[in-house]
Amino acid sequence: MDIDARKIIPQREGSQGQFPLTQNVTVVEGGTAILTCRVDQNDNTSLQWSNPAQQTLYFDDKKALRDNRIELVRASWHELSISVSDVSLSDEGQYTCSLFTMPVKTSKAYLTVLGVPEKPQISGFSSPVMEGDLMQLTCKTSGSKPAADIRWFKNDKEIKDVKYLKEEDANRKTFTVSSTLDFRVDRSDDGVAVICRVDHESLNATPQVAMQVLEIHYTPSVKIIPSTPFPQEGQPLILTCESKGKPLPEPVLWTKDGGELPDPDRMVVSGRELNILFLNKTDNGTYRCEATNTIGQSSAEYVLIVHDPNALAGQTGPDHALIGGIVAVVVFVTLCSIFLLGRYLARHKGTYLTNEAKGAEDAPDADTAIINAEGSQVNSEEKKEYFI
Repeated sequence: MDIDARKIIPQREGSQGQFPLTQNVTVVEGGTAILTCRVDQNDNTSLQWSNPAQQTLYFDDKKALRDNRIELVRASWHELSISVSDVSLSDEGQYTCSLFTMPVKTSKAYLTVLGVPEKPQISGFSSPVMEGDLMQLTCKTSGSKPAADIRWFKNDKEIKDVKYLKEEDANRKTFTVSSTLDFRVDRSDDGVAVICRVDHESLNATPQVAMQVLEIHYTPSVKIIPSTPFPQEGQPLILTCESKGKPLPEPVLWTKDGGELPDPDRMVVSGRELNILFLNKTDNGTYRCEATNTIGQSSAEYVLIVHDPNALAGQTGPDHALIGGIVAVVVFVTLCSIFLLGRYLARHKGTYLTNEAKGAEDAPDADTAIINAEGSQVNSEEKKEYFI
């Protein structure tokens, strides 16, 4: 390449203070990198950009390397900016901006190329999984630079106890990372989404995810729900067999006291319901609902006691005989208490008057008479008086 000779002539003394300024650049693989070199003060001195192989890319506004990905952005005495589009991992390295003073002054800019991780894949799941089995899922992604981070989530809750492995790819620039999740499944895991999330700085805060919805097979769970808590004679009753399982158990089997239903005309099975029409006392007994699927079998029992409607009405109404008895007892106790209290008060009042009379003969006042009367009772038995 021909270079104008005047541009490399030694500059005057004032040019010795000039110095090119650059910045490191980070770009995602496949993106566009902008390399900028600036000089605050420049007296018509040329600027040049070179790649890591020391090949000249641009000399002022003249393109030196035949690469269609490299274009001029701006060229002036104070700035030389170029762009590199469709950046690949091989473009990474140290680029040099040169200011052709005497001596030539340079500034380095390191171009970092980020390898974008591939969309993750989850392996190890085979449908269906039986309840209680140990499941091992592996999530893998390749092509990340630097190595990507993998995180696991189950029901939006992160799982921390996982294994992580990082391996260098064949190009010795990017990495393949994998993570393994081990856990024992139960029926609550059926339909749960397990998510593998890949975080990497090249993804602009938008992680890549892979999802696996679990399918767990488990034995049925059964319970019987009556249509009324107090079955009454002459009324209908519906017993519902609520069964849950995967695969869904269908149909269910109803029995009474270990045998078949005794009265098919009044005991009609419809789906999961047992309809008993016009209950009577002969319907008393233990009813059993049994549900079976390919995994196993489960059952529930309901003890039916048919109540007499009249007895139930009596139990719910007031017991007037009991209430009358209680009232009579309360009145009797009250009258007895009043009578005894009256006797007590009358007796003590008579004693006070008698004692006062006996002591009045030799006492100047009532108080002295009472005292004298009490004293005389101690010394003479004949003065004792009983008041009835």
